[in-house]
Formats: sequence, structure tokens, C-alpha cells
Amino acid sequence: MGAGIAHAFLVKGSRVVVVERNGDAARSAQERIIASVDSSFGRGLLEGDRELILARLRVSIDYADFAQCDLAIEAVPEDQALKATALQAVAQALPPHAYLATNTSSLSVSGLAASVINPKRFVGLHFFNPVPASTLIEVVVGEETAEDAVDAARAWVSGLGKTAIVVRDVPGFASSRLGVAIALEAMRMVEEGVASPEDIDNAMVLGYKHPVGPLRTTDIVGLDVRLGIAEYLHSTLGSRFEPPQILRDKVAANHLGRKTGRGFYDWN
Repeated sequence: MGAGIAHAFLVKGSRVVVVERNGDAARSAQERIIASVDSSFGRGLLEGDRELILARLRVSIDYADFAQCDLAIEAVPEDQALKATALQAVAQALPPHAYLATNTSSLSVSGLAASVINPKRFVGLHFFNPVPASTLIEVVVGEETAEDAVDAARAWVSGLGKTAIVVRDVPGFASSRLGVAIALEAMRMVEEGVASPEDIDNAMVLGYKHPVGPLRTTDIVGLDVRLGIAEYLHSTLGSRFEPPQILRDKVAANHLGRKTGRGFYDWN
């Protein structure tokens, strides 16, 4: 997600700083971003000077490099403690005028705001995978998020050529809550032998005009990510979000979807 977010801002003219946890992660992030930009050029989706675009990118392992930024977006894995640690470090490095956002897909923005210096300038920006191709960003308003931060978030989304929806900070927001509900039911149908993953997905793609079925989407997002979100929604919203056993079994077997080569589909 971080590489995709960096891509989205780079190609629209922003100077982008990516801070990673160590040198290996930084090199990997840089390679992913460059590969993503090159892919857009190769498919004719991007015009302009490649070198000029990539010259606006800096990859670092030093939080102090956020000192000149107007906006920082946290995009670490969906773990409350990990996000809180990252946000605290970023908030201390940002200049006073800067805004800070979290890319969480389900965790409480208000809860994460406890880790930042100025919660009025903190907002949720939930990007969707793959970021360069997606057209939606969910703007999540925490209990202390100021109106000017919401206005700024709308402006960033518009500047990226995407559409914003503004939602209150509730478990799962709008998109994750709906998307996970459909995906969990699709998993139960596979578990019960109702139909194959392909046929269940085709029911939604052909019958309801979804661009991608819920099980293929789960493979793209990552089954571990979906399990984490489902467990959080189960704990906050009740039994209708209880993860099915098939999801737990696949995650335990490291069948996490596209990133490991196998999930509900074979990606090898």
C-alpha cells in the first residue's frame, strides 16, 4: 500500500518521502515504486518525463526526513500497537503545520489519535488496492479531527484524480464493513460446498456488476489482512463478522492469496 500511495502522489507532481524500518525494506520499497511507475508507462497510462517523476522520490530510514512534509500517511500493517508506534514517531518529526493520516482499513481513527501530538490535524485516508488504478479514497473523521483537516483531505483526493467519501469513525467504516460482510459470506459458501470460488465470484461480477468477485478480492488484499479486519469487527460489532474456519485454516497454512501464490485461487 505504501508503494502504491507513493506512486499516486508522485505521478501527480508531489515530492514524496518514503521512510522504511531498515535499509533492506527501503531498497525493496524503492524497487516496488520504480516498477509501478515503469508499469504505468509501459501500459500507456502515464505520460511525461520518467526521470523527472522519479527524481521527486526519496526513500529513507530516518523519520527526520519528514521535517519538510505537508502531509504524512502511515501505511504499516493493520496492527494497533505497530500503528501507534509509527504514528508517534512520525508526529514528532512533522512540522507544526503538517497533517497526519492513517491508511487503516478498520481500526479506530480516534483510538489511534491518542498517539499523535495534534489530533485535530489527524484523519483517516483509506486507500484501496491497487492504489494507482483505484478511484476511491475513504476519508475517516475521528472524534477530534478538525474541519480544515477534512477539507484538506478532500483536496488531496481530488488532486489525485480520485473520489472521496467521508465517513464517521465507526468499526470498519463503510467500505471495509460492507466488503468484509460479503467476503465472509462467500467464504462460508465455499466452506459449505455451495459452489466453487470461481462461480461465487462470477455471481457477483456478472449478476451484480462488481468488477472483481469477493474471493478474488480477498486474495488480492491478503487473507491475513482480511482475517485481522474480521476479528476486529467480530469483537466490536458481534457474531455476524465471526471469521469462518476456512479463512483461519488458510491463514494458518500461509495460503494468504496472491502474495504467497495461493489463497482461494492459485496465483502461481
